[in-house]
Formats: sequence, structure tokens, C-alpha cells
Amino acid sequence: MADPSIVKECADSTQSLTIEIPCVLAERIDRYARENGSTVTGVMIEALDSFLRKPE
Repeated sequence: MADPSIVKECADSTQSLTIEIPCVLAERIDRYARENGSTVTGVMIEALDSFLRKPE
């Protein structure tokens, strides 16, 4: 069920975002994704969502 406190601001369900991260971190993300049958995008979404949902 969607969180009613989160307002949908995009017309599409996804949005492209380009970021620059250290090469070492990118390698860790890629390795984690391969080892867990996921994609880099999937790992990034899960990591960001988990981080942002932590109580302050």
C-alpha cells in the first residue's frame, strides 16, 4: 500500500537521475548486484529507500 504522506510529483512512475559516485563504491554496488541476482538500479533503489525511511 502506498504511503499517503508521499505526494506523487512526477508525471511518470520513474525518473532518470544521474549521479557521480566514487569508482570503489560503484564496483561494490555492481558486485553486490551480481552476487544477489539483482541490477545496479535495483540495489540503488533499495539502498536509498531503506536509508530515507529510517526514523530521524
